[in-house]
Amino acid sequence: MNNRSFKNTIPIKYHVLFWLGYFAFNVVRWGSYFHDYWYSLKSNLVEFPIHIIVVYINVYYLIPKLILRKKYLTYIGSIALMLIMVYLVRTGFNYLLVTKEIWPEAEEAGKFLETNHIIAVILGELYVLGFVTAIKLLIDWPLELKRNEDLAKLQLSTELKFLRTQIQPHFFFNTLNNLYALTLKKSDDAPRLVIKLSDLMQYILYEVKSSKASLLEEINHLNNYIDIERIRFKDRIDLEMDITGNIEDVEVPPLLFLTFVENCFKHGLKENDNIKINMSFEITNSHYLKFKLTNNFNPNVSYEDREGIGIRNTERRLKLLFANDFVLESSIKDNLYNLFLKIPVK
Repeated sequence: MNNRSFKNTIPIKYHVLFWLGYFAFNVVRWGSYFHDYWYSLKSNLVEFPIHIIVVYINVYYLIPKLILRKKYLTYIGSIALMLIMVYLVRTGFNYLLVTKEIWPEAEEAGKFLETNHIIAVILGELYVLGFVTAIKLLIDWPLELKRNEDLAKLQLSTELKFLRTQIQPHFFFNTLNNLYALTLKKSDDAPRLVIKLSDLMQYILYEVKSSKASLLEEINHLNNYIDIERIRFKDRIDLEMDITGNIEDVEVPPLLFLTFVENCFKHGLKENDNIKINMSFEITNSHYLKFKLTNNFNPNVSYEDREGIGIRNTERRLKLLFANDFVLESSIKDNLYNLFLKIPVK
């Protein structure tokens, strides 16, 4: 938990009702035990304001300022000092306002600063302190879980928005430049390029809003992306795509595969060479999706550059989504870049 967890998340009226109920319970309990309700009422009137002060200092100051900052020794020292003050103040007020007997509950008359009396007062205060702090933690626990869930959703949303900005700007600039060249030539490919680019931009900027997207739609837009590259590079792209299993109802994180495919064009091109891409999607009986991608690459690009920030961001995103229930592996062998991804799907 953090400091925010120990702010006053409980309405004031419930604080009042709790302490009134606890006070009434204590008066009746000890009054019945000692057969003296008047003494029980007076002693609890003295002790409960002390309980309340100690509890709120602990919950709203000591825990946020010391425990949550891992200042454990300082916290223990502060509690010890506070308990010493509690003993002195409580004993003094009881003596002045309730009874001249230091410890009337004991079988034998107690004395001020007597070890047993000190232990009894401290244990009683620690009981109240632990009891009320535990209630506070139990109430705040589901609130903290909900806050963490909201933060996780916000982080995923932020990751998704960031991923959208990772769609390489040079891709759009190159596409627009090609579009300009095609319009100058009055090529029949120009309208098709505009439509495909428009569809891709609409999907990236407007349609992808949740944490899940249809795998079928994702594949369609991957094909759209590759078609745009085909217009740019003509017959230099050789693509094979295999799909195994029923993908109609499968949902995946949106824009998950686009980063991998984009890298094929970012790092796979050598001048006048073809780009060869082999891609497969397989839905297993154990409800996992296996994605494999193989493409040739430019050997002048280092492995670190080949991985790039996009792959690292994708791996961080997968950890947020699936914890450790995923596999992401990549390797380079015989001038081929191989990527394998396995994620759970519904």
